[in-house]
Amino acid sequence: MPPTPLSETALIRSRRVVLPDGERPADVLVRDGKIERIAAHGSLPADDRQVTDLGDTALLPGLVDTHVHVNEPGRTEWEGFATATRAAAAGGVTTIVDMPLNSVPPTTTLAGLEAKRKTAEGQAWVDLGFWGGAVPDNLADLEPLHRAGVFGFKSFLAPSGVDEFPHLEAAGLEAALAEQARLGALAIIHAEDPAVLAAAPQQPGVHYRDFLASRPADAETAAVARLLDTARRTGARVHVLHVSSAAVLPLLRQARAEGVKVTAETCPHYLTLAAEQVPDGDTTFKCCPPIRDEANRDALWEALAAGEFIAVVSDHSPSTPDLKLLPEHGGSGDFAAAWGGIASLQLGLPAVWTEARRRGHTLADVVGWMSAGPARLVGLAGRKGAIAVGHDADLVAFDPDGAFAVHAAELHHRNPVTPYAGRTLTGAVRTTWLRGRVVDPAGEPFGVQLTRPRTPSEELQ
Repeated sequence: MPPTPLSETALIRSRRVVLPDGERPADVLVRDGKIERIAAHGSLPADDRQVTDLGDTALLPGLVDTHVHVNEPGRTEWEGFATATRAAAAGGVTTIVDMPLNSVPPTTTLAGLEAKRKTAEGQAWVDLGFWGGAVPDNLADLEPLHRAGVFGFKSFLAPSGVDEFPHLEAAGLEAALAEQARLGALAIIHAEDPAVLAAAPQQPGVHYRDFLASRPADAETAAVARLLDTARRTGARVHVLHVSSAAVLPLLRQARAEGVKVTAETCPHYLTLAAEQVPDGDTTFKCCPPIRDEANRDALWEALAAGEFIAVVSDHSPSTPDLKLLPEHGGSGDFAAAWGGIASLQLGLPAVWTEARRRGHTLADVVGWMSAGPARLVGLAGRKGAIAVGHDADLVAFDPDGAFAVHAAELHHRNPVTPYAGRTLTGAVRTTWLRGRVVDPAGEPFGVQLTRPRTPSEELQ
């Protein structure tokens, strides 16, 4: 069992506390791991409490990252619960939800889920939950997984890159969404169309422009259109993962206007990086769907500001350096052959804040995108994602002016590979609290495993 949360009361005060109704000076009183009271700055007496005065360092709610590939068990050399959750805590992330691949076994059966839970026990520096997977031939597994507390089901509409997690064809998607609608489950979808990808030019080599041409925006729009048509027929609640192309936004707007239950997310790398910046052979930038051009990035920011994305999440998808084929590790730098995935779990908050501040956004905006929104997506908004009375005291001391250069070898995730290496980012995490306790990456882990909140009807069963 994890250690008991902080038992005595503690007082944290800052002149920049980001609350649901905006940023202001405040005192935050914590008792037994929960936020007990929020009061005017300096109004609560110290008494015998532990007092932390942050001055002008901002106090944020812990981030919620609902798109993390931990990869354990089975591919622990790529990542693992200990390394991933230490990286999360160092980046101000206090809750993650683990993707059902690239672990072996994948989380497509109860046995796969139990293997994950058993492996993660005692290894988590932050709280964590699990997604299930909807793949061909596991329709009968969805209800048991749903009852066991997964937060929803991920599917691919194009090959996933690993054989043990195949994609859904049209009939399989229809059946999976119909079953998830019956269960009241959330379907989260990697939306690229295999026919469009197959028709695109496939030119191997070190030039990023050739890789970008091989994953065109049309692949996203075709897949999202098919997904939305299926959601209309089945009544399923669907969520489009890692939107890289702004061309899908009109489809999402129209579907919402018609009453389709659809949300979408984007990722720090799509908001902060651009195709024009990618050096030849630097496959740390490879991901699917790909990082697109600067004009597309601007359009994503406009949509984010307009509230069209519920969340900004990492899609932390690391691998070993050899799979990236990096030239500095003796690889070819071939974008077509390299493993696709961005390792950024520890850097999402400063990366997004660096660009957000440049564009005139506030810390409250970033908290909405990276904490409150993801918590709402997975049904944890009553417990996570805000500095509010009754919520878990998941908190982050964040210096919004603290600049630092990214050195990949100093990051906590298992393999020192990231496209942010060498960049200077603004915004430094100084302290992370999980349920009222300071998270120490060198100390003992005390994260707990979370399950999907049960609906009132389920509680009566």
